[in-house]
Amino acid sequence: MRTLLPLALVCFITLSAEAGPRHCIFRVHLETNARDGSAFAQPLRSISGREVYIEKTPWLSERDVRSFYPYRAFDGSYGALLELDDHGRIVLDTLSVERRGSYLYVFVDGRAVTEFQVDRRVSDGRIYLASGLTTADLKMMAKDWKLIGSRKKK
Repeated sequence: MRTLLPLALVCFITLSAEAGPRHCIFRVHLETNARDGSAFAQPLRSISGREVYIEKTPWLSERDVRSFYPYRAFDGSYGALLELDDHGRIVLDTLSVERRGSYLYVFVDGRAVTEFQVDRRVSDGRIYLASGLTTADLKMMAKDWKLIGSRKKK
């Protein structure tokens, strides 16, 4: 019993250190209809001003992003190209085939950044955020994801 308590304490500390919080929160939600009920859908005023309902469960999250490439947008904010991992690429491909014509809503740190209408198949696993990101957003992204085109250090 004496050895079990220290062993459990060491395991708890090790697991809590490995499961550190993410720095950047990235979510992609799909538009749905109001009849799905409050358990599955939530209302949202979109960037374009429309009153819509989105699915509460995101299709993609920050865990699906592999790397990013930031740039200065035309309006003074920043944009980024996000490259998804294999899981994210498959989800985006499936979504773009099965939900053609629907709208996707992209959130960064709880803030709506952009909305897309799915008009074609997207199989390359890349999401292009044209604008709406801040310097703080880019700093948080850099903590979690590597920069596209950067080399590994030896």
